[in-house]
Amino acid sequence: MSTQEQQVVDLLKAIETGAAGPVAVINPEHYRQHNLGAADGLAGFGALLAALPPNSAKVNTVRVFEDGDYVFAHTEYEFFGPRIGFDIFRFEHGKIVEHWDNLQETPASANPSGNTMIDGATSATDIDKTEANKVLVAQFVDDILVNGRLEKLAGFFDGDSYIQHNPQIANGLSGLGAALEAMAKAGITMKYDTVHKVLGEGNFVLVVSEGSFGGKPTAFYDLFRVENGKIAEHWDTLETIPPQGEWKNQNGKFGF
Repeated sequence: MSTQEQQVVDLLKAIETGAAGPVAVINPEHYRQHNLGAADGLAGFGALLAALPPNSAKVNTVRVFEDGDYVFAHTEYEFFGPRIGFDIFRFEHGKIVEHWDNLQETPASANPSGNTMIDGATSATDIDKTEANKVLVAQFVDDILVNGRLEKLAGFFDGDSYIQHNPQIANGLSGLGAALEAMAKAGITMKYDTVHKVLGEGNFVLVVSEGSFGGKPTAFYDLFRVENGKIAEHWDTLETIPPQGEWKNQNGKFGF
């Protein structure tokens, strides 16, 4: 684990422990916040933590990756209730200067294939293939999720071999197809409009997108694991974007 990755893991754990030391990695003069429930700056982060019920926070970071100045983590939280979250931190001169996240309530049970939102592979491999894997995943999101070119879907996968961690969807392309069909029958629409950021380390690639789910503005964070040039595993979180009048800062949910 790199120094910056460890600093992020320690910072997130400090939400649970209250330790002050790890917070020193945040630049006190410049900390731009994209969690819309927190005010800007270090003071806003502190105020959010102060609002937590005493001793209620729990933090278990399962995955952490680094891409240049960015570190992104996948974490199991007790944070105003059970949640699964992705956090992205941007470093500048050794200090964290910017933060994004996307949190989804933890479901009560595993998905139809018995997978949770957080289990599965955790360690990056194929570091030399980082850029190629980012290109592959970005193409998948653009072709399939943004533009609906479903005739290209099978080409991104190795047959029906696809491990799914979305709480509503079973493994395999067959599981994905069944879920999309069920959503359509229920009149639930899911639309990806804009890809804001693609980050990766080795065989793991995170894509941050904006769109709508069930008619509500939504942030989509999708983490993919690539194996032999094909998408092999997927985790995600969806978070509804509140109306701007409810934002605690004016930086927006994205702003990369």
